[in-house]
Amino acid sequence: MTVLDPPGVDEVGVAAMLPSAEPLSLIDDVSGTESLDAAVLLELYRQLVRGRRYNLQATALTKQGRLAVYPSTTGQEACEAGAVLALDRQDWIFPTYRDTLALLVRGVDPVEVLTLLRGDWHSGYDPRAHRVAPLSTPLATQTPHAVGLAHAAALHRDDLVVLAMVGDGGTSEGDFHEALNFAAVYKAPVVFFVQNNGYAISVPLSKQSAAPSLAHKAIGYGMPGVLVDGNDAAVVYREVRRAAERAREGGGPTLVEAVTYRIDAHTNADDATRYRDAAEVEFWNRRDPVTRMEQHLRERGLLDDAGVDRIRQEAEDMAEDLRSRFATDPSPDPLDLFDHVYARRTPQLEEQRALLAQELDAAQSVRDGSARGEGQ
Repeated sequence: MTVLDPPGVDEVGVAAMLPSAEPLSLIDDVSGTESLDAAVLLELYRQLVRGRRYNLQATALTKQGRLAVYPSTTGQEACEAGAVLALDRQDWIFPTYRDTLALLVRGVDPVEVLTLLRGDWHSGYDPRAHRVAPLSTPLATQTPHAVGLAHAAALHRDDLVVLAMVGDGGTSEGDFHEALNFAAVYKAPVVFFVQNNGYAISVPLSKQSAAPSLAHKAIGYGMPGVLVDGNDAAVVYREVRRAAERAREGGGPTLVEAVTYRIDAHTNADDATRYRDAAEVEFWNRRDPVTRMEQHLRERGLLDDAGVDRIRQEAEDMAEDLRSRFATDPSPDPLDLFDHVYARRTPQLEEQRALLAQELDAAQSVRDGSARGEGQ
């Protein structure tokens, strides 16, 4: 074997890396989830209902001007709930700006989840406390960060896995390539979770990639690719958990693609009717992840009307609390801009902070003078 020879991978190994031809699914068969604990299935449903209500409430807050922007995940709730519940508590999550429900499932305060989108703080929650990196707006830039943390954890022999979340548009970025390549070479304990919702803003997947699926990209890096029905929370949970267990045992990264759909527009600033028709949206509405999970649980005898009502009321209580806490406008301190940039402020930041403080003091003096009637 020379230095130019590729690593030996037999045909069986290659076949094992390839995803299935069709997305894996569980809940369309009444017996499909028998291998999963009933408590897990009920918690998945609970989080789907909470997530749907959260999306509706956040969208309403945006229309009221209380949020600067909101990227809805209506229709994608099964991806968020299934992937996060599949993790252990010590595991880390590196989300995109659209993954607000992932944070909600993780236990982050609902108001803190929306703080960045409100525009009054850099993050809104303590990443270390929740083991959730800040929501990332630039596409795929969080994926190398996720791999870096995972590789460091492996070097320190820390028992943790990292979930790197990315949209279909993010898979076209160079950061995504670099992250997968590094993770595969060093067998970093990462699960790359791609939510393929059909569009990168207005650009359909067909304009981004000619691959049979995004999961097929995994084999080019030497890792398994898994293709799942992203509107089936149970199969998302099962496959992400399997990938996490493989990573935890030293098997390296896995790429899981969840095929789903973004029912709402890209954000409140987008007009989705300009690039897709109502029939397409209606097709995906018939595959609603909340309805499908509820129907499956009812057919298995794990859920009844009383259970549905109880979970819906819990979600309504959460939405009411969110509305109430958003009724008061925040009063951010402009000088906070200079905190948490570095562990210790640089001389340049100190100088800029002092200049801003002088300007704020001068402005306050003018306001105080006007209140006393001076200069009239």
